[in-house]
Amino acid sequence: MAEATDVRRSAPIAILAHPIYSILLPVPVVAFLGALITDLAYVKSGGNLIWLAFSSWLLLAGLLVGAIAALVLLVDFLRSPLIRAPAGWAHLVFFYAALLVELVNIFIHERDGWTAVVPVGMTLSIVGAILILVAAWLRRPALEVVR
Repeated sequence: MAEATDVRRSAPIAILAHPIYSILLPVPVVAFLGALITDLAYVKSGGNLIWLAFSSWLLLAGLLVGAIAALVLLVDFLRSPLIRAPAGWAHLVFFYAALLVELVNIFIHERDGWTAVVPVGMTLSIVGAILILVAAWLRRPALEVVR
């Protein structure tokens, strides 16, 4: 009986048996990859400002949902000792690093014109996309242990 209680306490935060973090994680992944794509479109278009606006909106959406996901991940991380395995730590670090890089990136993108993207904004978008992809790749080994 005590074992069932321990397993239940360590389960991730869920709605109708669907972990909230797993529901939220795809939004920042897609948004940050979309921001990289719109940055590339901005450069290829010769500086059409609509692509800069798209990048800013995608970064904002990714950061807002990513912040909620980061809080849920932190609560799951603190509640379950199983997630604190090396894969869990790696996932947490890569996800938080991606959010931090993209937070700096959104401030860079708020500049006006070409310097908002080239070269610093584009570099940050590439680094953020790589970090979020690695975090998404590490999610399964990190969270499947908890179920």
